[in-house]
Amino acid sequence: MDKKKIEQSTEDKILAAARKVFVAKGMAGARMQDIADEAGINKALLHYYFRNKEKLFEMIFVSAAQKLFPRVNTIFESDMPLFEKIEKFCEQYMDVMMENPYLPAFVLNEINQDPGTFLKKIWGKENLPRPQKFLEQIEREVKKGTIKKISPLHLLMNLISMTIFPFVAKSMFQFNMHLDELQYRSIMEQRKKEVPKFIIDSIRK
Repeated sequence: MDKKKIEQSTEDKILAAARKVFVAKGMAGARMQDIADEAGINKALLHYYFRNKEKLFEMIFVSAAQKLFPRVNTIFESDMPLFEKIEKFCEQYMDVMMENPYLPAFVLNEINQDPGTFLKKIWGKENLPRPQKFLEQIEREVKKGTIKKISPLHLLMNLISMTIFPFVAKSMFQFNMHLDELQYRSIMEQRKKEVPKFIIDSIRK
């Protein structure tokens, strides 16, 4: 194996280890030593590849965010029926959140510090959210009388809030409800079906 492949393999190993540690301990609780131990390397080598945990965290979770938005735009701009679109939106959003449960808190923190720079970083030009077709579809369904009268913007905000908030408040839910990681993940799996069902039932005529 040449040097370039060895370096790529080591970097991939570090990123996999860091993702595991961040998911288990969060940004604040994770230490570089934890990540080095998980990757099976010494701390000096870890610092050779990534100088601090913030850079590692950003690389992992900005990458995750960049995967999510194209999926969401594909759903927004598809020709699938509204109810199916709501189901797919919840499924895709929550799948990414479950793979990266600290992503929402990270995004909120970065947005509060420097919204313009961060949003450009995760969206770029290609990944800008494009909900217009989805909002117009809701408006058409309201006019046709197939769903109750509702603001398209509020429906979209309901979708986003109900899918994201349980991850933003993950620690609070686990602590107050005495949920271990397995129990929490099981509830989130159920929620992928519960959220769209709740929203569809609330607007269906």
